[in-house]
Amino acid sequence: MRLPDESFCQAGEVTLCYESFGRPEDPPLLLIMGLGMQMIAWDDDFCAGLTERGFRVIRYDNRDSGRSTHFDWVAPPTMTELARRRVTPAYLLRDLATDAVALLDHLEIESAHVVGASMGAMIAQTLAVWSPARVRSLVSIMGATGSRLSGQPSPRVLPFFVRPTPADRAAAMDRAMRLYAQIRSPGYEPDEPRLRAMLELAFDRGSSPAATARQLGAIVASGDRRQELARIVAPTMVIHGMADPLVRPSGGRATADAVPGADLLLLSGMGHDLPRGLWPLLSDVIAANARRAGASGGEAAALHRLDELGQDVGELQ
Repeated sequence: MRLPDESFCQAGEVTLCYESFGRPEDPPLLLIMGLGMQMIAWDDDFCAGLTERGFRVIRYDNRDSGRSTHFDWVAPPTMTELARRRVTPAYLLRDLATDAVALLDHLEIESAHVVGASMGAMIAQTLAVWSPARVRSLVSIMGATGSRLSGQPSPRVLPFFVRPTPADRAAAMDRAMRLYAQIRSPGYEPDEPRLRAMLELAFDRGSSPAATARQLGAIVASGDRRQELARIVAPTMVIHGMADPLVRPSGGRATADAVPGADLLLLSGMGHDLPRGLWPLLSDVIAANARRAGASGGEAAALHRLDELGQDVGELQ
């Protein structure tokens, strides 16, 4: 896997690392990655597929990941604090959404189609709530609302996100691959060599032992956001895997219920990752949802039936 052509911008006290694909004149599509992951988890080929569908694709490292600013001077929350939801966070989801706005400002982009995965979905939702003029359309993948009543993780996977990342590269890779085995999509063939190459590059780009726990603290401290999500006006597609053990499918259902007019696409065989076998479908759905932002009444009605597509896919896979 190649080293990206990386650029940097200042977002207040935070420096953000980002990369852009495609033609500057095409509609911008902002990709926001999830908990403990870096922008390179949006695979180069996946980004290329989106540029082929007519987008200028922008991906970036959230604060506390990759080559963006790490908050290593802030102690992470403990497992007990997270379980009791008594967290003093280093930052909140709203701060992470503000970073996204700063990146759009830096790139002189007035508004963008926004796609988020996992924690990135929660950041994207928050961006659509607090900066609605900046979000043309929203795709929330593997996200949740922050409610205790939905989307809660399986107990077997949560410890992976609280324990510090090993400082030794080989140990870090071993733990990451063991986590992947727990959360990956069981209905799709894994590409473990490509995954390992991405994880190794991520470790080399910038590993912070406690960053993931701090990001998890931001999610927990941001609380139940269902009332906020009711204010989203962007055309919204919610995508969730029926085999997701980290953010259980109830998180996707709750998100779709909370966002007015949102479509819900539930995919059997999909866990908490973005397997190559799903890329064409995901790219098509992202493009279709983007078209809703400027669709005529008839086209919008047709696209609104994507939830039925989700049922069909769930039955077939």
